[in-house]
Amino acid sequence: MNDDELEGLTHFGSEGQARMVEVGEKAETQRTATAQGLIEMHPDTLARIRAGQMGKGDVLGVARIAAIQAAKRTHELIPLCHLLGLTGVDVEFSDQDQPAAVRCQVTTRTRGRTGVEMEALTAVSVALLTIYDMCKAIDRGMVMRDIRLLEKQGGKTGLWRADAGNAE
Repeated sequence: MNDDELEGLTHFGSEGQARMVEVGEKAETQRTATAQGLIEMHPDTLARIRAGQMGKGDVLGVARIAAIQAAKRTHELIPLCHLLGLTGVDVEFSDQDQPAAVRCQVTTRTRGRTGVEMEALTAVSVALLTIYDMCKAIDRGMVMRDIRLLEKQGGKTGLWRADAGNAE
């Protein structure tokens, strides 16, 4: 990579090698991030989740715990992420009929020197994977989609919202 290609890519050193970003000099601020994603499924699968009739147990209860656990362990999964002391993780599920799907939304919070976007995105991804795992015996055609950051707040960039059209 040349210098122009490296400009703005904080996870690459001057020689193009991967590196963990130094955040020691950054100010500690309250930081939050919200992400969401969706898993589409057969209508009968959604009906069984709603009725609590899945053989493996409470699908959304287990997915909620998996999301929280994933947020706490993101630094172990994403190589260049910092270990963060999370101060909160909120996991919400909603379902819809057309198309039959479950939406997961996760908000992560910390007081620190770097953001919590990766923790929110990882939590959503793992929650959806957990739903897939718990329902795959009856529906292998489920599709996870639209996993994305909705909002982040804190640090020197302040507030960013996906629907505001701002670019980072």
